[in-house]
Amino acid sequence: MTFKSIFEQHNWEEVKAGIYGKTAADVEQALHNPRRTLEDFAALISPAAAAYLEPMAVLSHELTLQRFGNTMQLYIPMYLSNECQNICTYCGFSLDNKIKRKTLSHAEIMMETAVIKEMGYDHVLLVTGEAHQLVGVDYFKNVLQLLRPHFANISMEVQPMDEADYAALIPLGLHAVLVYQETYHQEDYKKHHPKGRKSSFDYRLETPDRLGRAGIHKMGLGVLIGLEDWRTDSFFTAVHLQYLEKRYWQTKYSISFPRLRPFSGGLAPKVVMDDRELVQLICAYRLLNQEIELSISTREKEVFRDNIIRLGITTMSAGSRTNPGGYTVDRQSLEQFEISDERSAAAIAAMLKRSGYEPVWKDWDKVFS
Repeated sequence: MTFKSIFEQHNWEEVKAGIYGKTAADVEQALHNPRRTLEDFAALISPAAAAYLEPMAVLSHELTLQRFGNTMQLYIPMYLSNECQNICTYCGFSLDNKIKRKTLSHAEIMMETAVIKEMGYDHVLLVTGEAHQLVGVDYFKNVLQLLRPHFANISMEVQPMDEADYAALIPLGLHAVLVYQETYHQEDYKKHHPKGRKSSFDYRLETPDRLGRAGIHKMGLGVLIGLEDWRTDSFFTAVHLQYLEKRYWQTKYSISFPRLRPFSGGLAPKVVMDDRELVQLICAYRLLNQEIELSISTREKEVFRDNIIRLGITTMSAGSRTNPGGYTVDRQSLEQFEISDERSAAAIAAMLKRSGYEPVWKDWDKVFS
């Protein structure tokens, strides 16, 4: 069995109607329950919960402190390549976007590493487009072997791979994999991914199962907020999360909240999520799951990021560049998406300390898991 069998038991329109049909009484019951169900989560992300944002935020803050204390885990992406064989309507790296393509050499990777280490990081997220021939398993093997002596934790956000590929990379130092479904709406998924291996909805949907069977330490889930109704997509993400936690209980999990951001000639969001709604979603996830790591990136603006740290977020990027070689060799080429918070990692760390939080420059050690 994989998640596909669970997914097929749910109808998008019925789920959506159920969320939008939740009442104030449903929200109050969800807030009162000591252990919350998926139905409670549906109430907490519903329009009816907008009036309860303050008690949700207070409870989310309390639960986060109980589990994570006054710490904030920091990470930084290293973009290795913008080569991509997919057409995606929302991405700056899309095959049909006429940009200069680049894949970092070993020497360039080490130049990027030196800058990232100087910032203080001991945790790096490796990111590429999806180009299996140019940037495939052999390339990742070489990069992991190159970087393992320099970082305590190495995560990846690259193309979905087969179970055997993940099993080969984990012993080389692969700590975590982020794989976002983008949207759980099958028809819209196909519309936004018309060409390339990413056009296979099912293969992407079952990627976390392959990761779980391979024994990955941590995996990250999420959707691209703005492609479809964010409440319904988030409910399916929660269903996916609960399935994975039950089946692959030794793996840790995180949720990210990327809102669709513009790139050159990019896609406008179908559904716009405002800041209050994003706070509502973050709090709803924390109330559903006290253990889950919740991550926010530099897509978001400074003021929002400064305030969200007290409301459930446990992980954030800082000082990010989203193009290959962006820290050293190529600061001018097109980024995958626009950065909204351009402060340095040191500035973010200083902000956290002023707010009473301790910045943590690597992922949690396995010995403490």
